[in-house]
Amino acid sequence: MKLYEKPAHILHNMLEKKEITAVELAKDLLARIDAVERDIGAYLTITRDEALAAAETVDQKIAAGEKIAFLEGIPGAIKDNICTKGIRTTCASKILEHFVPPYDATVMQKIYKESPVILGKLNMDEFAMGGSTEHSAYHPTHNPWDLARVPGGSSGGSAAAVASGTAIWALGSDTGGSIRQPASFCGVVGLKPTYGRVSRYGLIAYASSLDQIGTITRDVTDCAHILNVIAGHDAMDSTSSTADVPDFTQSLRTKVEGLRIGLPKEYFVKGIDAEVERAVRAAIKKYEEMGAEVVDISLPHTDYAISTYYIIAPAEAATNLERYDGVSYGERVDGEDLVQMMTNTRDEKFGEEVKRRILIGNYALSAGYYDAYYLKALKVRTLIQQDYIEAFQKVDVIMAPTAPTPAFRIGEMAEDPLQMYLQDVCTVPLNLAGLPGISIPCGKSEGGLPIGLQIIGKPLDEATLIRTAYTYEQAQGGVNEMAKLGGND
Repeated sequence: MKLYEKPAHILHNMLEKKEITAVELAKDLLARIDAVERDIGAYLTITRDEALAAAETVDQKIAAGEKIAFLEGIPGAIKDNICTKGIRTTCASKILEHFVPPYDATVMQKIYKESPVILGKLNMDEFAMGGSTEHSAYHPTHNPWDLARVPGGSSGGSAAAVASGTAIWALGSDTGGSIRQPASFCGVVGLKPTYGRVSRYGLIAYASSLDQIGTITRDVTDCAHILNVIAGHDAMDSTSSTADVPDFTQSLRTKVEGLRIGLPKEYFVKGIDAEVERAVRAAIKKYEEMGAEVVDISLPHTDYAISTYYIIAPAEAATNLERYDGVSYGERVDGEDLVQMMTNTRDEKFGEEVKRRILIGNYALSAGYYDAYYLKALKVRTLIQQDYIEAFQKVDVIMAPTAPTPAFRIGEMAEDPLQMYLQDVCTVPLNLAGLPGISIPCGKSEGGLPIGLQIIGKPLDEATLIRTAYTYEQAQGGVNEMAKLGGND
């Protein structure tokens, strides 16, 4: 197994034992980027010089006999909607093409304390609006398992980088499934924590009541370690949870005897790909064999989740994106007067999907329609939350497909945004309810495409999610097989 194929916890041990140096590791990842990035397109910015300088510093520390943190010297990359001081942060949009933040997001402050090697910023759907990473203003990202297919979105760059070996770990953001769905499509592990578990300060907002930063990793062990680093209360984020943060690595135990798994009938309906359902049910059967109990449950308002989400999210997006007016920061397109300048700026620098969601959001919030659409969506959101509260009185976790299909072909849904939105059917209810969820690989289609199992947990109970996911992963043999890129290995 090549260095770029190994998970962070194995590389950490190798660094501690001086079997490799941080510079060797960084150069290996940069060489991998040089070999496959032209095909994958996971990055928007590569910080080559900064990465090598950081690696040299770590090697000096190791040579001096000092103890290193878990991520110290481990190459990773960051979704391009998370602010990084001194490093261009574009949200994959032309309107922020030259924006260099003057501060770090709170998660980056926490990450930097570990002295990792940051390789760069990762591609995404513009302002995180999309489910395929085809809506980047710069270029699409390709799925490492099949370059003709999407990696998912909006954190498609993050998932593709980890899956292709151009990053050992990555941070992403999840508004309606944007970590879990690309993790499923790319055969990696994607965790969306409970809303508020990880600070959103410095995350460029899409929909503020739904957005959550999380992890994309090669295996569950890395997920637990990185969540330890980024979780916790932040006074700079008024929605940040004050709950104590456990040591999530203590959950890396293979024990599911007596675990009650909820199986919602609403997630296994017409429209779910037969291969996806077969793989997910086989994984659930494996849990039964390991001593877990499967309980049939109902989440009756699931059918309304997509409609609810696509009213609330665009409404919040329309408000959040008002600030991009060509005045305060970002790009500017001149006009005859102030109004024309703002109009030209937003028309030329926003992509079609962003414009579509701004229009939907403003319509839902407009006089005469607020009560009919937005207010009603908020009420349905409460009903969805109540469904989960009732379900979790009977079960410990809920399992379902992460996505209704394996990765689809690039361009397949380009002319049908509604069909694209329906790809979120399995993931958006969690964001509406603020719940944690993790996607782990559970099989492949006949065409060799990864399929993800989604495990949904109680609020602030990421520990049970990690234990449940880790047990299955170990039963399947541990670290997942890497994507293979013909001719590049």
